[in-house]
Amino acid sequence: MQAIPDVHPSIAGTQEAIGAGTTTARSVTEAALSRIEALNPRLNAFLTVTADTALAQADETDARVRSGELLRPLDGIPVAIKDNLVLEGVRTTCGSRILEHYRPPYTATAVARLRDAGAIIVGKTNCDEFAMGSSNENSAFGPVRNPWDEDRVPGGSSGGSAVAVASGMAMLALGSDTGGSIRQPASLCGVVGLKPTYGRISRYGLVAFGSSLDQIGPFAASVNDIAIALRVMAGRDELDSTSSEAVIPDFTDLDAGATGVRGGVPREFFAEGLAAGTRERSKRASIGCDRRVPPLSKCRFLT
Repeated sequence: MQAIPDVHPSIAGTQEAIGAGTTTARSVTEAALSRIEALNPRLNAFLTVTADTALAQADETDARVRSGELLRPLDGIPVAIKDNLVLEGVRTTCGSRILEHYRPPYTATAVARLRDAGAIIVGKTNCDEFAMGSSNENSAFGPVRNPWDEDRVPGGSSGGSAVAVASGMAMLALGSDTGGSIRQPASLCGVVGLKPTYGRISRYGLVAFGSSLDQIGPFAASVNDIAIALRVMAGRDELDSTSSEAVIPDFTDLDAGATGVRGGVPREFFAEGLAAGTRERSKRASIGCDRRVPPLSKCRFLT
């Protein structure tokens, strides 16, 4: 199948345009909703679309801009939420028929912090049932399709969120990661995903898979967009006793790059049976956020 067109505006660029009046939060939100309408029947990334509330949020943002208020960190940015994170009054299924009609009476802390920062929630995304899977073929509501090749899996269990960002249906999305459920679909869909250090983001409102391992984290098109989202969500939460009290740095300060970091790749990753071309493409890829880090071809292969 032909790949979905690449549409990845940055958070900073979008906010600059909103602040300058060259676009509006409503226009940005309508564009995201239009892509959902056009692409979701093929990709099945969203289980619930919250179009009415999203447009209302966008109108509130535009009203603040017109009144001269400063933009919050995520004002006007369309965000998708994995369907194992609760949002008050909005259906939360965890990809299971058991919860098909469940509407939670409260909102996850991570979601609330995004919304308080101005994020516009456009919907809830498909996932392997109760986050137990690595291909997103195990949802009770059907599989999610990889936007670059619809005959391939997007990875899981947060495949819907990864696909939402990769296909331009959202600029930012939340997933959860217990054993790779953010990292793997980010890789398979060609976007940036982050599993934060345990405790950095509150888990309150995440339907648990393995509480001692579960973490909430963002998907985006760039490292800088991830940093913006992490800074908004990070921090102590009295509703999650495992959340960290560590100081929150400015994650967007990326000037130092990853200079001095040594990368290693286990030999087993390149064993017999690896798909044709994957070995060479992996060796050509760069680690980290910029070209100041050497490609894998210059990295030590660990035994």
